[in-house]
Amino acid sequence: MSNQLTRMLGTWHEQKDQLQWILATIIETAGSSYRKAGAMMLINSLGQYRGLLSGGCLEADIMRQARRCWDNGYARIIQYDQRDEDDWAWQLGIGCGGMVRILLQPIDRQNDYLQLESLYNALNSQQSVYYLQSVNESRPLNQVCEVKPDWLDATRGIFTLPDGQVFAQLVRPAPHLAVFGAGLDAKPLVAMANELGWRVSVIDPRPANARSEWFGQAACHWGAIHSLAGQDWLTQIDAAVLMAHNVELDAQALKLCHNLPLRYLGVLGPLHRTERVFSVAGLVMADIQTPFFGPIGLRLGGELPESIALAVLSEIHAVLEGKDGQSISGELVS
Repeated sequence: MSNQLTRMLGTWHEQKDQLQWILATIIETAGSSYRKAGAMMLINSLGQYRGLLSGGCLEADIMRQARRCWDNGYARIIQYDQRDEDDWAWQLGIGCGGMVRILLQPIDRQNDYLQLESLYNALNSQQSVYYLQSVNESRPLNQVCEVKPDWLDATRGIFTLPDGQVFAQLVRPAPHLAVFGAGLDAKPLVAMANELGWRVSVIDPRPANARSEWFGQAACHWGAIHSLAGQDWLTQIDAAVLMAHNVELDAQALKLCHNLPLRYLGVLGPLHRTERVFSVAGLVMADIQTPFFGPIGLRLGGELPESIALAVLSEIHAVLEGKDGQSISGELVS
């Protein structure tokens, strides 16, 4: 089960009236914590939860605390602070050594399901929106805003308004990855992206590769590559990988993608092959209107398809998150 918000909301949406539900949101942290402010988890009356607010050490107690919200329909705010030896977190022996403050809100028809349906629909449409949650212990009243509120001067945080405090955050849809080429080595790349909760599209016109059962939840397009030009979903792609192992097909994909509003465009294979792809496509590097990578992937080592997929997806992940892909510890691996 993916911890990505769109997938979590999809599970909730299917059962929203069959079970009781709680939305748990981290609204403040201090010191070390597994997740940061804005992280969400959904809890139901069967004792199941979707998402994580910690590495698993807080979830059982959060669930116990959340059940109280169903008694009166009111929200609750709970806090775990391992900086304080008198705090409940010390007695439980849980946490990462910091403080986590969590807002628990019951989800029901009376509070318009916390506007989670609107949030889910926006994310499914690849639309970023602002989600505003009332920070109090009364009946919750949340909002989804397509336009940034005038008073919001950060991507997330607690803000004090005339009507009370609000936790506001910009919620972005899951990344959309397009994989051009449906060979066997595309399978682990698509599987890993699916596990992350990303939206994945697989494109390959070759009948031998047109096997939807290989690619799980991915959307598969088996027609000619040039026939996709002008389709709306292309403008929603964040990253594209060209890995058809066929210069002509990769060239067609390059022509299709070169002026899309992508954040990552990469071609699998050595530089001299990429130069051939550009030549067949009738393009030069100056024609590319998006960040281009080739050869693709981080230097992780390994030559198996799974290792290559991990290196490629790691690079894409780092680019989309605006990170450098370096070791967190800063230590060299010998």
